[in-house]
Amino acid sequence: MNERLLAIDLGTQSVRALLFTPTGELVGRVQQPFTDYRREHPGWMTHDAEAFWQAAAACCKRLWAEHDPGAVAGVAVTTQRGTIVPVDAKGRCLASAIIWPDQRRATRVPPVAWPWRAAFTAIGLAGTLRALQQDAEVNWWAEHEPQLHARAERYLLMSGLLNQRLTGRMADSVGAQVAYLPFDGRAQAWARAGSWQWQALAVQPRQLAELVPVGTQLGSVTTEAALATGLREGTPVLAAAADKACEVLGAGALAPHVGALSYGTTATINITSARYLEAVRLIPPYPAAVPGHYSVEVQVTRGFWLVSWFKEQFGQPEREVAQALGIAPEALFDEWVAQVPPGAMGLTLLPTWSPGIRVPGPEAKGAIIGFGEVHTRAHLYRAILEGLAYALREGRERIERASGTRLRELRASGGGAQSDAVLQLTADVFRLPVARPHTHETAGLGAAMAAAVGLGLHADTSAAVAQMTRVARWFEPRPDAADLYDQLYAQVYRPLYPRLRPLFQRIRAITGYPA
Repeated sequence: MNERLLAIDLGTQSVRALLFTPTGELVGRVQQPFTDYRREHPGWMTHDAEAFWQAAAACCKRLWAEHDPGAVAGVAVTTQRGTIVPVDAKGRCLASAIIWPDQRRATRVPPVAWPWRAAFTAIGLAGTLRALQQDAEVNWWAEHEPQLHARAERYLLMSGLLNQRLTGRMADSVGAQVAYLPFDGRAQAWARAGSWQWQALAVQPRQLAELVPVGTQLGSVTTEAALATGLREGTPVLAAAADKACEVLGAGALAPHVGALSYGTTATINITSARYLEAVRLIPPYPAAVPGHYSVEVQVTRGFWLVSWFKEQFGQPEREVAQALGIAPEALFDEWVAQVPPGAMGLTLLPTWSPGIRVPGPEAKGAIIGFGEVHTRAHLYRAILEGLAYALREGRERIERASGTRLRELRASGGGAQSDAVLQLTADVFRLPVARPHTHETAGLGAAMAAAVGLGLHADTSAAVAQMTRVARWFEPRPDAADLYDQLYAQVYRPLYPRLRPLFQRIRAITGYPA
């Protein structure tokens, strides 16, 4: 098969145009980083949404210096989740996109009828409902930009925007719907008329994209998109899924006993399930990159972002050395991991650095305990990695309780998964074998797999997994390290948040942060 599959992967830190074969080989890659996010106020984070499309199109064009765009059998888009932008009837952006980590909150939210309010109160979720309403970008726009809100023909996720730019159609994949929008997680469709979601969120059905199942053709590359990207006009554009869901598929994690770890900006642990399962009670799973399936997920919002934070705040010497050597600073940091024993000599990090709705709560802040005179930057770096692994292990336990199935192996994706030190530490903390897939571009591969199935290049998703995914290397847990981590996890890490929560609440009451 000489066909090629183009995946456009728009993440938080960069956009990539990725060219795959139907056997899962990455044969072309062009990347453009994003360093120009705007932060007009503390906690805010925005970006010119049109610039996202222009960067994606430019990456595509650069591919054709060495590859034939005529060989592209289909295109699929996967993007960062929860980033949203209002557009007019012609798809023109009316404002900057509000990026998913943005912490602005609406203060005046739509009223929810008393029967729904009573129901949420009865099950102890009145605060959750209020937090959801305050976090919803559409409610913020309705409150602070009412004229813009009234002009908005559609509210699109980044996947919807890129698909519109490619096809001219205001349509998006079911698999991409991870946002504060009226989406029925169980039915994997927009909420039914009369649902509380239409009352809680200031958006009308006409303002949402048309949804199509994963693997369905959304449309074809238009004349305008062909000029912008260099793609052949008429090339099929197929529905994929959000980046985390595509990572799970690209890692080959289809069986319920296989967990998928993502060490990206947000760290996550997922399983693919044919059943509707809630890892956190009354918090629905996300759509999977497999039609009709669910991605059961627990996330650590500030995942490998913590490594970036460490690099910026404490890693200037290593950044300078790495630049001189032409390597990534993380390669030097990984050398530290081998120099520091498991447990970081008592230093323990709680990675709840961003608030959540329920897990963690809205008061969440991070913590580092156990400092002594022996500790150096190397110990802090190892403690960051261990804290993230502990948080994901806790997520594993939630997923196992919900599914009734014990995980027997893990597949790791994301930038952090390229580190041998990280994956060995992960195997030790989880006491499970951890596999590194054959490509680190698992989100793009998952999107390409959805396209391949939709185009009929593979009979179904299982066949695509068999043909397009494989393991490059296994990491086995070391018994001594695993024994130590079992104790630290149960006796130190697990009690940390419950004991610190009252102090976090007091900090929030006194300082107003997090808002």
